[in-house]
Amino acid sequence: MHIIFSHGKESGPKGKKIIRLSEIATENGFTSTSIDYSGINNPDERVEKLLNNLKQTQHDKIVLVGSSMGGYVSLCAAQHIELSGIFLMAPALYLPGYGIQQFQPKCRNMTIVHGWHDEIIPYKNSVDFAHEHNCTLHLVNDNHRLTNSLEMIADYFQTFMKQLHS
Repeated sequence: MHIIFSHGKESGPKGKKIIRLSEIATENGFTSTSIDYSGINNPDERVEKLLNNLKQTQHDKIVLVGSSMGGYVSLCAAQHIELSGIFLMAPALYLPGYGIQQFQPKCRNMTIVHGWHDEIIPYKNSVDFAHEHNCTLHLVNDNHRLTNSLEMIADYFQTFMKQLHS
């Protein structure tokens, strides 16, 4: 399985969450790529970049991991390609100015982690999505960056990957 990471608007392809989760992916025998969206502020242009990357991949089984705007990007791409899994952190869902407001991902294995105190994206957006799509949701005592919950997120990611193997 191959994991493709999509970072958030204010982050980059080598952010703390991506580095930590890619270590876990490697330990579990997954390969991974982190796409650099630097300089692309439009979320739908980022979706196009991810879709172009997916068209070029040689991997049969793909897992998308996205944080904030990268979560939106991952879910939009998931409407076009069958995926093995999606792992989202504080995804930018149901926000004004984002082109897609309703999602139909081609994936059954989805997990979301969101902070109760997220000052940018209301946690309720993730609750609504999780309820609508019957996916796992972890609400943590943290803000949008989720930096205080990194090891907890790593544990959730480890569990998520084990479920993909079963």
